[in-house]
Amino acid sequence: MRFSVLMSIYKNDNPEHLAESLNSLLEQTLLPDEIVVIFDGPVSEQLSKVVDDISLIHQGLFKIIQLEKNGGLGKALGIAMQHCTYDIVARMDADDIAKPERFRKQIEFIKANPNVDIVGSWIEEFNHSTKNVLSLRKVPETHEEIVHFAKFRSPFNHPTVLFRKKVVIEAGGYQDYGTFEDYHLWARLIGKGRKCYNIQESLLYFRMNENMIKRRGGWKKTLAEIKLQQYFLSIGFITKMQFIRNVITRGGARIVPDKLRSIVYKFLLSSKAR
Repeated sequence: MRFSVLMSIYKNDNPEHLAESLNSLLEQTLLPDEIVVIFDGPVSEQLSKVVDDISLIHQGLFKIIQLEKNGGLGKALGIAMQHCTYDIVARMDADDIAKPERFRKQIEFIKANPNVDIVGSWIEEFNHSTKNVLSLRKVPETHEEIVHFAKFRSPFNHPTVLFRKKVVIEAGGYQDYGTFEDYHLWARLIGKGRKCYNIQESLLYFRMNENMIKRRGGWKKTLAEIKLQQYFLSIGFITKMQFIRNVITRGGARIVPDKLRSIVYKFLLSSKAR
């Protein structure tokens, strides 16, 4: 079962982190058949050099796309996915580290379960070094648990997902929806009856820092959250009561001070739904 890896890079990414991320893909017990990298607008020479140096060593493995302007992650992934050769596509971010067994375990699972269309996993959030793990972000396992969980929170850790490209395209693919391009996609896939699963172990180290907590807050993010919940309500994904609950809880968490949001994120949002 051959598969592509899909990664977007933009100007604020860290070259050292990118090198760690790409090297983790090349140290897998099951190697990808291609790595599709899209530059979402102009990037620094250092970032370009990281990709150029590694792709020269692994000739024929990389497919590199350059966008003239930064259009956001959803748009970039939508364009890059059109260049993925294989129907099985694994997502990866430019600053995270995949564990060596990630692809083997996901490919073995989806191969043994042809009815499953998307499979993710837990992640370990770390700062500076993978030896400094801050938290374990769990997500529910079965399709039924995932559907229930998705009414309140995104049911997948986006950098861990591996999916069937065909069903994602049929659902409308990645779309430009602020910073909620992944959650927006999961809701559409679930709405079309696509089967979901999360492997109940961490297969990826997710880089965390204080700036990430700040980026999750503010009025712009709050308004984007309300827009997302309005969309969910319009397609029947959530009820009116669930809409009200989500706007109050999820929206409220975005307008509190950063320190309080960090506490909420660590002790509430990082826990597995029951």
